[in-house]
Amino acid sequence: MTNAWTRAAGLLLTALTLGNPLSATPPTVRPRIASPTPVRLSEQQKAFVTAAFEQHVALSYAQMGLTATGLPLDVYRRALVGFYHLQQRGATGNNTQVLSIIDFSRSSNQKRLWILDMGKGKLLHHSLVAHGKNTGEEFARTFSNREGSEMSSLGFYVTGATYQGKHGLSLKLNGVDAGYNTNALSRAVVVHGAEYVSQQFIRQHGRLGRSQGCPALPIEQTAAIIQTIKGGSVLFANGPANSAYRSSWLALDPALLGFARSKGLLGQA
Repeated sequence: MTNAWTRAAGLLLTALTLGNPLSATPPTVRPRIASPTPVRLSEQQKAFVTAAFEQHVALSYAQMGLTATGLPLDVYRRALVGFYHLQQRGATGNNTQVLSIIDFSRSSNQKRLWILDMGKGKLLHHSLVAHGKNTGEEFARTFSNREGSEMSSLGFYVTGATYQGKHGLSLKLNGVDAGYNTNALSRAVVVHGAEYVSQQFIRQHGRLGRSQGCPALPIEQTAAIIQTIKGGSVLFANGPANSAYRSSWLALDPALLGFARSKGLLGQA
């Protein structure tokens, strides 16, 4: 029976149409996370939706050509689990089809930020991104949620509003991962552009420049990226294997429910 559900899930996913237009609706200052909705998937439904989700992970990863970009499949899968869990909890804005992934396990000399349109199955941006001064040199090794740490913070964020700051156009980040990044707003950890995020800086110094904890971007790409991800989309900052990151947003069951609802699968199971 499980194989039959697996085949059915694969056929259904292949038939799903892609794309909801992205919304620029302004977000609230902090995302309003609803109380957990009890997961009411029957065992039969869970088997069906699990198969569909794993198919979706593999097919969308291949469709967007992410292997060639260096994004590990397991990091992509974790990001999707949190993405659909946050949707299920009502933590995202209308801009729910955009998912951003930072993989801090990679060298800062490599492009380690991916902006994905999950509705259309497209890689929108692939860019360099800085980590904090006290997080490491070329590699990010130490992370903190503490005020004044000048370290990067791991975990899931929901993007907020844009503003004009000392770095020009900038984007607020709402950290929603308890114990990891919930001080992002008070620490002014935001997305902004910086001259030290460039190939020229890497050639001169042997590594990318570093921020005070912000995911700083190349100046020439900043405006386009911020306009793409603003207004309630999900950003996931992944750390190296030894970072001991554990998050409630990586719970699979609520993510499966969020995925099933987003794809209209419950009526098919």
